[in-house]
Parts: sequence; structure tokens; C-alpha cells
Amino acid sequence: MRIVFFGSPATAIPSLARLLGAGHRIELVITQPDKPFGRGKKLKPCAVKTFALDKGLPHYAPERIRKDAAALKKIREVEPEIIVVVAYGQMIPLAIIDIPKYKSVNLHFSLLPKYRGASPVQWAILNGETGTGVTIFRLNEKMDEGDILAAEEVAILPGETALSLETRLSYIGAELLFKTLAAIERVRPTLQDHTQASYSPKLKKEDGLIDWAQDAETVDRKVRAMTPWPSAYTFLHGRRLIIQEGQPSFEKAGHDSPGTIVSIEKYGIMVCCKDKSLYLIQTLQPENKKAMSAHSFSLGEHLKTSDRLG
Repeated sequence: MRIVFFGSPATAIPSLARLLGAGHRIELVITQPDKPFGRGKKLKPCAVKTFALDKGLPHYAPERIRKDAAALKKIREVEPEIIVVVAYGQMIPLAIIDIPKYKSVNLHFSLLPKYRGASPVQWAILNGETGTGVTIFRLNEKMDEGDILAAEEVAILPGETALSLETRLSYIGAELLFKTLAAIERVRPTLQDHTQASYSPKLKKEDGLIDWAQDAETVDRKVRAMTPWPSAYTFLHGRRLIIQEGQPSFEKAGHDSPGTIVSIEKYGIMVCCKDKSLYLIQTLQPENKKAMSAHSFSLGEHLKTSDRLG
């Protein structure tokens, strides 16, 4: 099948690789433009563009797909039978969606209509969901509202971060996408129940700020949901600390207030949360430094119990 593939981050690569491996012809890859990266702010291509370059696939990266006449022309010229979209990052206009014989399909990392939007994996973890999934649906001019072609449910594993869950979903979704395209003429679309819709807005850096006045389970969900981006963080003596790994404890605090360091051990730093619940920080990254164990940080900073985070 002749395909135009839209995608940008690493989580789109399993789908692109699966389609290539199945013998589909990827006529064109559309990605997000190169973006400044690192302290030098040098332009860096997204993961899908790097993959396309490595495989010798034709590619194009418009700034704004909705207003790019060249993109429309390129897609029409290759005459795709279907357009496949996986985590592209821009709304695609109907003028492009309707070009192919089989229109356009999207792989979304939730069980639609739940968690429409940009950050479905993160919000599923933040909200304490025990399960999520992937959905293949037909694109239309609205956000994640098209008819469903296929879906697969999965459990969210204990301690799973947004990165590990999204990576796992990317491979499950790639296989479901392959099967859906193989049966595209026989698939019967299902209407979404819009009354059951929920949304997952794009996260901002400030969303990662930890509120120690919440219970330890909620703090744990924030750390896992915000890893690797935008990162869960707190402050100590005015300095920003990114919390990379930790877990809620079964123990309870004494009379300490939220944010107070209760104990410092080789296995980590124990912090008091709401209702005397405790959260164990295991790995952190101080401002402008590399990640390290919480114990190593405590030694270098001469931390003591009664020091307070936040």
C-alpha cells in the first residue's frame, strides 16, 4: 500500500518501522521542523526525521501544515492510498485528510473517547488509572473525534513512568496499526460516544511542581507521569531539584509537616506528605548538575532531618 506517514517523536518509529517491514511503500514522511537543542541551541531533527534519513525515505517538515501549499502538492503528487498519523504534533487540514482512497488514520495512545489530546499517557498516570490502551481511528477536522477502527486495552503496570508506558504502547499500537491496514476494506468503523469524552491538555513545565501537601500516592503519580518531561520538581534552599525516581512508603511520619525530610538513608530521602504519608526519593537531579542517587546528594549537601522541600 502506498502510504504518507506523519510522525515526529521516537514513539512514532515502531509504527513506521512495522509498516516498512511489512512491505508497504512509504512515499513520503511528514515531520515537525528541526528544533533548537542544548545549550548551544543547535538545530536538531526529530526522531522520525532521523529515521527517515537513515532509511533514505523522502521527507518534508513544514512549519505549519495547515498553511503549507508545498506539503499539499507533495502529498497529491505521490498519490497515497492512505495517510497514517502517529504523534505528529499538528492539526492536519481536511484538504489533506481526504486525499487518499482510504482517507487518513491516526494511532492514539488512549482508549478513545477518553483522554483526547496531546498528553494521554501522562494524564492517565496522573489520574491514577489502572488501565489504558491504543486506538486506531479515522481522522476528521476535529481533535481525536473520528470513528474508531480498532482498539486494544492494556494494564498500567505498578511503578510505570510515562516514558516506559508510552514506549510499550508504541509497539502495541504499531502491531494493531499493521493489522488494521491489512483489513482496511473489511473494518467497520464505530462511532465514538462523545458524552464519555475526556481530555488530556498539553503539559507545561510548571505542571511538574510537586505539592508535598498532597498524599504520597499522588506525589508518586506526578513523578511517574512527568518523567521524562516536563519533569517533577521541588525546591531546596531556593534551588530546583528534579525528582526522577521514588516510591510511596508504607510507613507513616510522626509529627512532621508536609515537605519535611523525615529520614536520610542509603536507599534514599524520606519526605513527609499529606496525612503523615511518606514518599521516598531515590534518584534526583540538582539544578545544573547530573542525576545522582538521593543519598549521594544528601552527603554533598549535608542534609539533615527537619530540612524542608518546597
